[in-house]
Amino acid sequence: MSEAPLIAIVDDDELARDGIRQLVESLGYKTTTFTSAEHFLQSAVVAQTTCLITDMQMPGLSGLELQETLQSQGYQIPLILVTAYPNENDRTRAINNGAVDFLSKPFDEKWLVECLTDAIKLHHKRPTRQKDCVDWSMEVIHKSVSSEKKKPPNVD
Repeated sequence: MSEAPLIAIVDDDELARDGIRQLVESLGYKTTTFTSAEHFLQSAVVAQTTCLITDMQMPGLSGLELQETLQSQGYQIPLILVTAYPNENDRTRAINNGAVDFLSKPFDEKWLVECLTDAIKLHHKRPTRQKDCVDWSMEVIHKSVSSEKKKPPNVD
């Protein structure tokens, strides 16, 4: 039997972090949580992470900076960004850099579950050989463009 995917959650807000953890664990996934991007990057689980759910605005590195740091280090972890302070420039930057989605807090749990399902599918398709990287990257871009088309309405 295969091991449950590992979902890393990075958020400086304890209530938000714990709420996301409880939801993800209720779906049968393993979780690990971090209070900052720096703590995640220094951990021993980066390479084993199936999906990363991270807050956008945190002390230290932001969610976007975490995404860019992971990419510069060669990691291709499907990433979902969440934020209480959405703006279109950050959303566009995140999606263009390959994020699965960019969700505004508060978000519908069903939407996070759908994004998580998409991220896990992407993780399983990630390349194991160098020549497969271009095909995988094109799929991530295509998925990001599809995400733009199905962007959920903001909840006021």
